[in-house]
Amino acid sequence: MNRADPLVLGIETSCDETGIGIVRGTTLLSNTIASSMDEHARYGGVVPEIAARAHLDELVPVITAAVAEAGIRLSDLDAIAVTCGPGLSGALMVGVGAAKALAVALDKPIYAVNHLVGHVGADLLQGDLLHGDTTNTGDAAPLEYPTIALLVSGGHTSLLLVRDLVSDVELLGETIDDAAGEAFDKVARLLSLPYPGGPQIDRVALGGNPKAIRFPRGLSQPKDMAAHRYDFSFSGLKTSVARFVEQRQDAGEPVPIGDVAASFREAVVDILLTKALAACADYGVPRLLLGGGVIANKRLREVAIDRTDAAGIVLRIPPLSLCTDNGAMIAALGAQLIMAGHEPSTVEFGADSTLPVGQIQV
Repeated sequence: MNRADPLVLGIETSCDETGIGIVRGTTLLSNTIASSMDEHARYGGVVPEIAARAHLDELVPVITAAVAEAGIRLSDLDAIAVTCGPGLSGALMVGVGAAKALAVALDKPIYAVNHLVGHVGADLLQGDLLHGDTTNTGDAAPLEYPTIALLVSGGHTSLLLVRDLVSDVELLGETIDDAAGEAFDKVARLLSLPYPGGPQIDRVALGGNPKAIRFPRGLSQPKDMAAHRYDFSFSGLKTSVARFVEQRQDAGEPVPIGDVAASFREAVVDILLTKALAACADYGVPRLLLGGGVIANKRLREVAIDRTDAAGIVLRIPPLSLCTDNGAMIAALGAQLIMAGHEPSTVEFGADSTLPVGQIQV
């Protein structure tokens, strides 16, 4: 196996995206994704069984497309990397099963890795496929350690201290109820907006006033900070939006959808960045990395740039094509493990829907 510049295929099936990525070291050769989002839209959220069945249908064609785009043969690979958790159990099982089948058929080593740590690994990738897909930070320097990482998606809202990508990642805090992306979906439903909620909230918020309504910032009061300094909560915010909408409707008054959307979004952005910057200050880490699908939110990126600049903190945002779930980030993490001399996983590992973030490789 080439440990200096390994050619790795990554498989990501933790939720509703079937992602296959191929990297050579830190160079991205292919990032191919098939999403089942449209199938879930009629239900207003991800249905685990539908996601798993979609992965079964899409894996072979997506692998075929990725290999063609990368201009390689499967036999050229040095290793297979796969998300084994956290995520939806059934969806993870499909990817894990496919990865094991490929590894055995090709007689290649396999690396079972953590989905959340993979989001951090996405920032290491470079290559022609990323041209024109900028981070909005203008920062092309290598990732330095330690770094604080804020990961925000439909299923996860986590704050990490990354001392070393392949050996030392600590969970500082996470959501104790809804993830931020889930809150966007639920509030969009309250406003009669379609799924997925994030882009819809963004769209209607353009015409709204973010200061019109002061919605609560969860777990930010002094009484909460001792036990939950780096944790997040969005259920109270969602309830506050619901009560505001109900009160307007009960009074026979129109709901100012633009103001509600903008004010809700501002509350989410504020609490996410306040806690992330607090972690940077507390741990003396002048670096913040953002990852996850919610990072596509334009307002979050704008405020992050402003607030990190004011605090003297270096902000890193992977290219937006690598912020949502994808196989390239999993391949990148696998390649980093190989280059650091880590041994492969054994084929006895299984899918772990609650895999702790500190367990980088299984």
